[in-house]
Amino acid sequence: MLATRSMLKTVAQNPSVRVAMFKNGVAAPMGVRHFNVSRPAMEQSPDAESELLRQQRKVRPISPHLSIYQPQLTWYGSAAHRITGCAIGGGFYLGALAYLAAPALGVQFDTAAIISSVAAAPVAAKFVAKTTIAAPFVYHCLNGIRHLVWDTTKFIDIKGVYTTGYAVLGGTVVGTLYLASM
Repeated sequence: MLATRSMLKTVAQNPSVRVAMFKNGVAAPMGVRHFNVSRPAMEQSPDAESELLRQQRKVRPISPHLSIYQPQLTWYGSAAHRITGCAIGGGFYLGALAYLAAPALGVQFDTAAIISSVAAAPVAAKFVAKTTIAAPFVYHCLNGIRHLVWDTTKFIDIKGVYTTGYAVLGGTVVGTLYLASM
């Protein structure tokens, strides 16, 4: 600021300095410089633009495939959380649609019919069906709690992520066996 003030004082006192400064472009800090911005107009046909895009895409970097990386627990946990969420949601939607469409199709799909068909099934079939339903539900619930804990910024380091991941897997086994044996 002092340098600008002293320069302005010098320019005001000596007009020949003013002319020399403007010729050399030294007056740029004072904001006196004028810019002429122009660029040549370039027109291309749509085919030439498409060809240019194709050429640019050929040299664009491509993301590496996941198969070159070492698989980790966090990958599998993330994928399983998404898949179980979709499976549970899809199962609820299919059940609701079946319940709505059953009377129109002439199928008896009410509570009494479901209870009688489940009661008539063998014990092994019931256990397999309950395990198939309980495993994604328990995993998704426990992993959802894990994510809520992460939202509080706890267990967010590498050791904590793996510890909670193994805890979710262990809890899934215990919870699934408990629900399937009921």
